[in-house]
This record gives sequence, structure tokens and C-alpha cells, in this order.
Amino acid sequence: MTRMKKYFGFLMVALLMTGFVGCGGVTPEQFAQLDELRAEVKSLEQELNSLQSDKTKLEREIAERQAALDQCAKEKAEVKANLKKMGK
Repeated sequence: MTRMKKYFGFLMVALLMTGFVGCGGVTPEQFAQLDELRAEVKSLEQELNSLQSDKTKLEREIAERQAALDQCAKEKAEVKANLKKMGK
């Protein structure tokens, strides 16, 4: 996330600098640079969305495994209790 903020901040600085660099307008090189920055931001946003999706999937998998572990612990406790009853 901080990486995304860094690039967004860089993009903002670049945009501000292009506005302050002379009154003659924006050069084709500046437009090309701006297009490159926009493409990079779009790519980073897609990467961020992909990573967030992966994180969600992993969190769901962890929750499922934790539920299975909790069920096993419950069954283990029941078996121990039953064995204890049988031993008496």
C-alpha cells in the first residue's frame, strides 16, 4: 500500500511540475512521460487488487483450517471423556 502511495505521490508531483514548467504548454515528451506514469499506476492498482484477492482467499483458507482444528479438538475431548468413563 505504501508503494502505491509513493507512486501516486510521484505522479502528483510530476503533474504539478508539468503545470509550473513554463506557460508554453506541455511538450510531447511530457505527455509521453505522463502516459507512462498512468500506465504504471494502472498496473500497480491491478497488482494491488490481485494481491488483495489472494489475501482474502488465504484468510478464508486459514479460517476453514482453524474450524477443522477446533472440531478435531472438540472430538478429541469427547473421546478422552468417553475413555475416562469406560475406565471407571
